[in-house]
Amino acid sequence: MAERELSKSPGITLSPNGMRSDALLQVQDLRMHFPIRKGFLRRVVNHVKAVDGVNLFIRPGETLGLVGESGCGKTTTGRCIIRAYEPTSGNILYRRNDEQIVDLAPMGKQDLKYYHREIRMIFQDPYSSLNPRMPVIDLVGEPMKVNKLARGQELEDRVAFLLRRVGMRPEYMRRYPHAFSGGERQRLGIARSLALDPRLVICDEAVSALDVSVRAQILNLLEDLQQEFHLTYLFIAHDLSVVEYICDRVAVMYVGKLVELTTTDELFAQPQHPYTEALLSAVPQPDPRFRARKQRIVLEGDVPDPANPPSGCYFHPRCRYSDGSLCANEEPALRETIPGHFVACHHAEKLSLRGVAVRDIAV
Repeated sequence: MAERELSKSPGITLSPNGMRSDALLQVQDLRMHFPIRKGFLRRVVNHVKAVDGVNLFIRPGETLGLVGESGCGKTTTGRCIIRAYEPTSGNILYRRNDEQIVDLAPMGKQDLKYYHREIRMIFQDPYSSLNPRMPVIDLVGEPMKVNKLARGQELEDRVAFLLRRVGMRPEYMRRYPHAFSGGERQRLGIARSLALDPRLVICDEAVSALDVSVRAQILNLLEDLQQEFHLTYLFIAHDLSVVEYICDRVAVMYVGKLVELTTTDELFAQPQHPYTEALLSAVPQPDPRFRARKQRIVLEGDVPDPANPPSGCYFHPRCRYSDGSLCANEEPALRETIPGHFVACHHAEKLSLRGVAVRDIAV
C-alpha cells in the first residue's frame, strides 16, 4: 500500500491506524470522484477522478507545497482535507493537541465543528471570498461569534489585534471590503483565518491573484505569522518560484495523483519524475546570464481527461522516457527511492533529470 511506503523512513514509528509519529496530518489513499450524470433520469454514467489515491503527510510547523497544472486536483485535495467536500474514500488522519488521532474523512457536520477551529483556509480570490455587505469587524470576527468564543468589547479587541498582526490599522474595522485593494483584502482573509487560533492553515493559491509587487509582502507576512502563532501550512500553488520561496517540502500532483514528494531543495536540484523536470524547466530564470543555457521542455499532447485517464502511468503518453510497455500497462506506486524522497515512476533510479540550481527567487 502507498501509505505504508510513506512510512519507511528510519526512526519513524506508526500508530495502529498507520499514521506517522512525526505527522500532524496524514492523508491516506484519498479519492474524490464526482459523478457524471446523463439522460432524463440523470443516471451516473462515469466519474471525474479529481483526486485519485493521494497519500501525503504534513509535519507540525512546516510548510508543505502542493503544486501542479490547473485541474490536477490540488484545490480539491485541500477542500477534502478541510471537509468542504465529502471524500469518496480514504482517510484524513489528524493529531489533536492531546496526541489522540482522529479520522476526519467519515465525520459528520456536528463532529467537524471542533476541528474547523483548528483547520482553516485562505482562499485564492480576495474579492469574492469576503462578503461585500459586512464590515471588517464582522468579517474577521464572525468565526468567533459563530463559535461563541468572544463578543462585545472582547471581540472588538481581538479583531483589532488581528488587524495589527496582518499589517492593517484597527480603525479600518468599520469599513467595508470595497474600500480596500486586493492585497489588503487578502490580509483581511488571513486575519479571518487566524481568528480561532488554528494549528493548520490551507493556503489555496493565496497569492496567485495578487500583483507581483504585493506577492512578496504577503509571503513574508505568512512566514512571520507562522513563527508567531506556531502554524502549519498546506500551500497550494502552481507557481514554482513562489513554492521555492516559502515551502519546506513539495508534493507534485498530476491528474489527481501524487507523483513526487520531497524537500524543496532536493526537488529543485534533483527531480526524479519526468513531469517535475518539465515543470522546473518553465520556472523563470531572473539572471540573464543563465537564460540562454536554459532549455524549456515542451510536453506533447494534452493533459488526460480525469474522467477517462490512460492505463498504467497517467503521464506516460506525454513522457519522453516512457518505455511503451511497463509504463503503459502498470501504474507506478509512490515509493521512497532515497530517504525522504518519494516518487511514482518505474524508472526513477535510472533517470538523470535536469533540475534548477538553488538561487534567490524574486517573487
